[in-house]
Amino acid sequence: MKALILCAGYATRLYPLTVDKPKHLLPVAGKPMLNHLIEKLEKVKQIDAIYLVTNEKFYGMFEEWQKNSEFKKKIEVFNDKTTSDGAKLGAIGDMKFVIDKANINDDLFVIAGDNLFRLDVNKFVSFFEKNGAAVALYDVKDLDLMKKYSEVKIDEKSRVVSFQEKPAAPESTLAAICMYLFPKKKLNLIEQYINEGNNPDQPGRYIQYLYKREPVYGFVFTESWYDIGDLEQCKQADEDYKKGGVKDG
Repeated sequence: MKALILCAGYATRLYPLTVDKPKHLLPVAGKPMLNHLIEKLEKVKQIDAIYLVTNEKFYGMFEEWQKNSEFKKKIEVFNDKTTSDGAKLGAIGDMKFVIDKANINDDLFVIAGDNLFRLDVNKFVSFFEKNGAAVALYDVKDLDLMKKYSEVKIDEKSRVVSFQEKPAAPESTLAAICMYLFPKKKLNLIEQYINEGNNPDQPGRYIQYLYKREPVYGFVFTESWYDIGDLEQCKQADEDYKKGGVKDG
C-alpha cells in the first residue's frame, strides 16, 4: 500500500501565514502540522512508502523539511510544477500526476495534508480490507456547516448511496473528509475521470463520480477531527494539541 498526501494548494484563506510558507508546515504544538499526520501513517504496517505532492512555490521548503525529518518510512516529494492557485492541477489532477510519476500499482491511501485527527488509521485500513474502496466520514452535527463539505448517505451495509459536494440544502450532517482508500485494480478510474473532462479540483467530486460506477463504502469515525482551513481552526488546533490532544467531539 502507498500513501499520498495532498499538499499542492496555496491556502489563500490562511494569509498572511501562508504567503511564503505552506500551511502543512505551520507549527501545531511545536512541530509542523504535517508531522502529526505522518506519525499516524507510520503506525500502518501495510504502508511501505509515503508520497507527498506539492507545487513549484513550496517544493524547496518540503525538500528541506524532508531532509530534516526522521521518519522510518520512505518519503518522496513530488513537484507538480504549478506556480499559482489559478493554474493548479487540482487534488484529483495531482492524484493522477503522482500515480503516473511514481508508477503506483498498489492500493492507494489518499489524504489531505491539512487533516488533524485522533483516529487510529489502522481502523480505516481494516475497514477497507474488509469492504473495498472507502471514504472516511465524520458527523459535523450542523446542517449549515455541511454546506462547506460533501454530504454523504450510506445504507445499512455502509455502502455510499448518495454523495453531494457542497450541497446548497443539506439533509444530513455526515460529511466526507479527504481520506480515501482505493484498491489498485481501480486506480485507472482516476485517469478515466480526468480524461472525460470532469472537474479535477475538489477531491470529493471524484467520489461523487466513483460511487455511481463502483461500490464505495463509508467509514464513520467519532474521534476528533480538524480541517485546517482558516486562522481560527489553526489557532484552536494548536491550543488543543498543546494541552495534550484535541477533545473528542
